[in-house]
Amino acid sequence: MPRRSGGRRTLQLSDFFQQSKHSAKQRLCKRSASGGNGSTMIPLLLILIPLITGLAAFFIKNEKAVRSWALFSSLLTLGVSILGLTILKSAPYLQFHSDWMSNINSSFSIRLDGMGQIICLLTAVSYPLVFISTWKSEYKSAHNFFALMLLMQTGLMGVFLAMDALLFYFFWELALVPAYFLCSQWGGERRIAVTFKFFIYTFTGSILMLVAIIYIYLHTPGQSFDVAAFYNSTLNNSSASWVFWLMFIAFAIKMPIWPLHTWQPDTYEQSPTAVTMILSGVMVKMGVVGMIRWLMPVLHMSFYQWGDTVSSLAVTGMIYASLIAIQQDDLKRLVAYSSIAHMGLMCTTLFAETQSGMQGVMIQMFNHGVNIIGLWIVIELIERQFGTRKISELGGLAQRSPGMAMLLVVVALANIGLPLTNGFIGEFLMFNGIFASAVTKYYIVFTVLAGITIILAAVYMLNMIRKVFYGETNSLTAPGYSLKLNETLALSIIVVIVFMIGIYPRIFLNITEETSQFILRKASVGGLFGH
Repeated sequence: MPRRSGGRRTLQLSDFFQQSKHSAKQRLCKRSASGGNGSTMIPLLLILIPLITGLAAFFIKNEKAVRSWALFSSLLTLGVSILGLTILKSAPYLQFHSDWMSNINSSFSIRLDGMGQIICLLTAVSYPLVFISTWKSEYKSAHNFFALMLLMQTGLMGVFLAMDALLFYFFWELALVPAYFLCSQWGGERRIAVTFKFFIYTFTGSILMLVAIIYIYLHTPGQSFDVAAFYNSTLNNSSASWVFWLMFIAFAIKMPIWPLHTWQPDTYEQSPTAVTMILSGVMVKMGVVGMIRWLMPVLHMSFYQWGDTVSSLAVTGMIYASLIAIQQDDLKRLVAYSSIAHMGLMCTTLFAETQSGMQGVMIQMFNHGVNIIGLWIVIELIERQFGTRKISELGGLAQRSPGMAMLLVVVALANIGLPLTNGFIGEFLMFNGIFASAVTKYYIVFTVLAGITIILAAVYMLNMIRKVFYGETNSLTAPGYSLKLNETLALSIIVVIVFMIGIYPRIFLNITEETSQFILRKASVGGLFGH
């Protein structure tokens, strides 16, 4: 009897908790839909936290205090981003909507969908890693440096969350302005000329994108900048074609795609390493997000018609960048050209228009960002300790610094897609997507050429590891280097992420599934061509 009674009581309590949980979920979904729940504040907080703390950082003159303040801000943003991952399981969308410029039908509309979750998580993870790994780096006017870094994060978050075309453009520019000052004020000897080139490229792309946005706006129902209105725009084929190229050039410059890539290696080389980490790990994803959210579903017919042309450019750039990377003696430039090859693969995959490819690109955006930041951290350690980035002047570091060698090897192998690492999951899905494409007759050619770049990536990455970490030490590398606590922590976190996603990618697959299906439905032209 007591057991039955206890069991009955347990069942009643269980029913109570289940009912309470179900009711809570219903309330959460209703509030999320109506905009009256704290969960709708999550996308807004992802923008407000770095904005407010960034502005406050201008007034914190003490270097140690402002460094701690920036780290605190980045950790707070990371916490909110992780909270968004958990709440989205209950609320279909985390959206904040408010009037902005109602006279032209533009609103402050931001939403955290599946792709937004992935890329905002990358941004939120990247900043603490950057601040921790470069904790000992010294900057003149440190308060201005960290303030601009946080303001750049504000712009990045806004780009990834914006659901209004004019708002998207506003945050696009907001992300670029701090990047310009960071590169020009704290860069290397050639920073002025390099930053000017970077500015010309990005400003030209921004103007072209603005023209395209305004033209599409004039052809939307009711003339609205809302993303839904853009998806229902009424452009004829001839006008849609040149509008497509205006937007594509803007996004291709940012990724970058060959032959619009020439600003990137010099900028990465001359920028302070902390800035380079964000530029290569996060900012290049602005172009990918732009293609997925604003180019593919809005100009879907032109996206289809020009797909083979763009894919040919991207594949050519992959081969070119990989061959150039093999010849590099500077570690920064090697990683820069490696990034061009990886972004080219993402671009080619998007134009394949397949479910697995789309999910692969979304996941690989996160993986590429984490992996390349890991490479930059090791390069920063090497340059700071030995005063050089030249591969020919290094050697034998594994004998004196086995910890650093081990951590770099893991990240390097993830960068070339070794199984059980995060890079393998993304690249496998992307290659599968290209090969399974029904919208291009050159899918075999693109798959084979893209596969060659994976082989070339193994060549330059393993060759770099062999020359830098193995062989005999020389007079420069004989003292070796012992990783400090902050450096070990940052690299260890990256290694954990590498294996966690590589072994259990299901969580990211679940997050990206719905968004990728939605984008592909909007971009589908298969019915018109019998595919």
